[in-house]
Amino acid sequence: MSTLEPLTETSEWQLLQAHVSAMQNVHLRELFANNPDRGHTMSMRAGDIYLDFSKNRLTPDILQLLLQLARARNVEGLRGAMFSGQKINTTENRAVLHTALRNLSGSAVLVDGEDVMPEILAVRSQMEQFAEAVRSGTWQGHTGKRIRHIVNIGIGGSDLGPVMVTEALKFYSQRDLYMHFVSNIDGSHIEETLRNLDPAETLCIIASKTFTTDETMTNAHTARSWLIEKLGDEAAIAKHFVAVSTNTEEVTKFGIDPANMFVFWDWVGGRYSLTSAIGLSIMLSVGPQLFRELLEGFETMDTHFRTAPLEENLPVILALIGIWNTNFLGASTEAILPYEQYLHRFPAYFQQGNMESNGKSVTKAGTQVDYNTGPIVWGEPGTNGQHAFYQLIHQGTRLIPCDFIGFAEPLNDPDGRGTHHRKLIANLLAQSHALAFGKTADEVRAEGVAEELVPHRVFEGNRPSNTLLLPRLTPNALGQLIAAYEHKIFVQGAIWDIDSFDQWGVELGKVLAKEIIGTLQDGDIDSYDSSTQALIHTWRSLQ
Repeated sequence: MSTLEPLTETSEWQLLQAHVSAMQNVHLRELFANNPDRGHTMSMRAGDIYLDFSKNRLTPDILQLLLQLARARNVEGLRGAMFSGQKINTTENRAVLHTALRNLSGSAVLVDGEDVMPEILAVRSQMEQFAEAVRSGTWQGHTGKRIRHIVNIGIGGSDLGPVMVTEALKFYSQRDLYMHFVSNIDGSHIEETLRNLDPAETLCIIASKTFTTDETMTNAHTARSWLIEKLGDEAAIAKHFVAVSTNTEEVTKFGIDPANMFVFWDWVGGRYSLTSAIGLSIMLSVGPQLFRELLEGFETMDTHFRTAPLEENLPVILALIGIWNTNFLGASTEAILPYEQYLHRFPAYFQQGNMESNGKSVTKAGTQVDYNTGPIVWGEPGTNGQHAFYQLIHQGTRLIPCDFIGFAEPLNDPDGRGTHHRKLIANLLAQSHALAFGKTADEVRAEGVAEELVPHRVFEGNRPSNTLLLPRLTPNALGQLIAAYEHKIFVQGAIWDIDSFDQWGVELGKVLAKEIIGTLQDGDIDSYDSSTQALIHTWRSLQ
């Protein structure tokens, strides 16, 4: 139970509120003119990440007030509680220890007085042995063929993380092993995925903690029937299905050998689980060594976040800038814009990571909040987004803070001269510059634009952004980047006094769906509202 003072009643919040009106008429042009060194003084490094946050509408004084707010909201204490295994997920009475999954130091991590590291290491070793067997061809299918296709069947955190990372690290993948992901209960997803696969060369990973998740198990049973029909032998299940789960009974009933069940724990939230056994598809794709390098990157940022003073703490600074934009400047959304095609699923991954974590309207004590919490998160890779939605960011009526993510070196260089990559990074830098500084009416007129067109060619600027630059997209760098965003979300939840690690909001619709499915075809629907009744009648008539 939280004992924090109501957020908007704190002196720190009120001091920040007092700065809002003063900042309304301050432009980033003015802030940079008053401090020519702003780009250097408002930037920092952590691990391989260089963060430039100078293009945000805040001053050093405001940043200091935000840091005071973080301390007043016990961010440091909650950070320590998380890393030490205390049950900070208060509504489910659970520890939050995804950080233990990437603890490579060998130090003990305790939950209820027991060290969880031996279990973590045992499961990781099991994953490594299995991945090596599949990748080398030692593990063969029921007919003796080598496995060529991996189909990961999950949803939410059991899908988005593995999808994002396997795509992000595709450059490093074993190219004769093809990765497929099925999540949607829409039959088209599983049908199109399996359509052209040879079942004798296909391995399915069923990723469900309880092995009862409706979407996942519906797809799993469809894949099971497909395999048995094609291979003609139920015994084939043992060589073509493995489970990531905790429910041995259901896994065995499905036909999977419990020896091929990879466990994880209730202190691993789904959206934080890709470094657990949920990441088996990642390890199969890139191999155990690169999976370990991914963990090393996570650990680097975990260590920085856990030990660095708040003033020098990159996830904390990202979080505080987000608090300022969301709660004081009125932004309701933020865009993640990676200028790296391999990161094309990164925004979608943190759409779940942020919105499922901090999409809450009551505090830990159960009281209604009177301030905005989790922002709407979205984005696409540059330069594609520039030809889609950047128009609204530049000249629309909404304030949309942006995170630009780029890398100094490309993974691919088609012409051998770096042409593609220089153009890519030039666009990244140009967009952040244009958003910050815009173009005035006088500047437009100086270009000889007709007066009636001047208003259309003016760019207000003063649109906030962060830029994160890294040397190269490697497994280690990716781990650092993911962990930085994870900890940013944690800090914001701590300040808002909400439980960032439950997700009760996904439950109600699922419960109602189970009720409706029983009556959808021909059952009594009188108990439903008139809209639902009409929709069911219409659906029936259209069949």
